[in-house]
Amino acid sequence: MSKKDFEEKSVVFSALEVAKLCGVVNQTAINWIKGNHLKAYQTPGGQFRVYPEDLYDFMMSRNMRIPEELKELCKPEDPESSPLKILFVDDDEAFNSVSVKLLAKHFPDAQIFQAFDGFEAGAKMVEKQPNCLILDIGLPGIDGLRLCSRIRESDAFGKPEIIVVTGLEDDDTEKKCRDLGVRYYFKKPLVVSELAAAIGEAFNC
Repeated sequence: MSKKDFEEKSVVFSALEVAKLCGVVNQTAINWIKGNHLKAYQTPGGQFRVYPEDLYDFMMSRNMRIPEELKELCKPEDPESSPLKILFVDDDEAFNSVSVKLLAKHFPDAQIFQAFDGFEAGAKMVEKQPNCLILDIGLPGIDGLRLCSRIRESDAFGKPEIIVVTGLEDDDTEKKCRDLGVRYYFKKPLVVSELAAAIGEAFNC
């Protein structure tokens, strides 16, 4: 599908168009939708329709190659109206504050917020709508895995890029995070420059 085709389309894709973009047959795309793996809605005529942002998130979660045209389609029209907003969530207050100060030096134009437990993080997500969430897994209140699940299941939190920073060593936790669409997973002790590089890669900044 050419860039011109994208620009002339409405803001949704049919199951057949999804299949073409993903390089699969039409039935596979339909199975993804019916299996609740790919978010979609049905028209009055019973046809499936998928929003570009939902297709983008699905392809990201499957580590699929995303066409440049789809990336462009999902970019904000006015980048200045949607600055980088980071929510840093960790119950270690000293680590949280030091990390935030260092990130502010890397991204001086970003808005950076802090939360120290899962409940506060959920409230800040709804209030601030950050597009980047840096999340510890072992949180008091709602743990990080449950928070990831809630974010993926509800539009109330927006669709942030989730970056996990944790002191947990078990591979099972990392697999669970990956299954929830987490692309970046760091183990403590954290090297803030590596975290900043991941943010820069995710947001092209």
